[in-house]
Amino acid sequence: MPSPSNMPAPVDRIEVLVLIDNKTDSLSTVPANFVNEWQNLKEAGMEQLSGSCQCCANHGLALIVRAWRGEQQHTMLFDAGPVDFAVEYNGSRLGADFGEIDAITLSHGHWDHAGGLPEAIRLIRKDRPGGLLPIYLHPDMFRQRALPLSGGQLMPIREIPSPVELLRLGAEPHQTKKPVWALDDMFYVSAEIPRTTAYEGGFPGHMRRTLDGADWEDDPLIMDERFLAVNIAGKGVVVFTACSHAGVVNVMNAAQSNFPDVPIHALMGGYHLSGANEKIIEQTVIDLGGFDIDLILPGHCTGWRATNALERSFGLKVVPMAVGMKISL
Repeated sequence: MPSPSNMPAPVDRIEVLVLIDNKTDSLSTVPANFVNEWQNLKEAGMEQLSGSCQCCANHGLALIVRAWRGEQQHTMLFDAGPVDFAVEYNGSRLGADFGEIDAITLSHGHWDHAGGLPEAIRLIRKDRPGGLLPIYLHPDMFRQRALPLSGGQLMPIREIPSPVELLRLGAEPHQTKKPVWALDDMFYVSAEIPRTTAYEGGFPGHMRRTLDGADWEDDPLIMDERFLAVNIAGKGVVVFTACSHAGVVNVMNAAQSNFPDVPIHALMGGYHLSGANEKIIEQTVIDLGGFDIDLILPGHCTGWRATNALERSFGLKVVPMAVGMKISL
């Protein structure tokens, strides 16, 4: 990681379009630099409000992040949601310009973030022909995973597209465990997230295939998870965390370490404080208070209990994400 003296120049501003998220909400009030789904649909051409015009909320995450520095502009797709139809369905209604997307970062190897990858790549390549599309990946995210069901059974989850499949689709896989500065150093893809807190234990019960493929082994830490970050001049770092299986406080510790002496402006994504992790909500909220974050934007897998706890502690700094929302920072 560069030292403060040779850190790449910050960007001037960013715009984030929530292409896929678990929740829809166009009625709650938002700050002036946020635009809810219905307004974005109108600006994209919706003439009458109807169910068929609205986006589809789905269990997953996909963010289109545009960044500007002077006359330069680049766009990164951070994850691609759980399923192909949601990418096209929501994108077409929101007027998303897939041809502007210069690269993709996949946060980790789970279906709810990678199931829509083939369709996303197809849409990008259709509007942006020629050359391979860079996609940033951790090399360990391709082993099949499984989750325990309430009845005690183990449910395998679908593998994500392999590097060979991605190449066939027109993407250029960049597999590394090291941090990456991408797209003229506007976007930072983190390395593996160090696990330093005593209480963040990952995803209890999570399993993965053994290397020989014959059995299952415990995999609560999901070490292939990484975050995306953008440093905005005069504001600070925006941290995009897809699921926070590492623990959202560990994510913040890593971001602060990676950007020393730079404030954290916003934390956006899934905090994974639902289910078995609800027991760590109180300690997580206490520790997040130490980072003095300007904007806390929970979504996807955060859970309503954690979102409520965050709002009670941090008030108007908390703006829950929703599908179709556009955020200018």
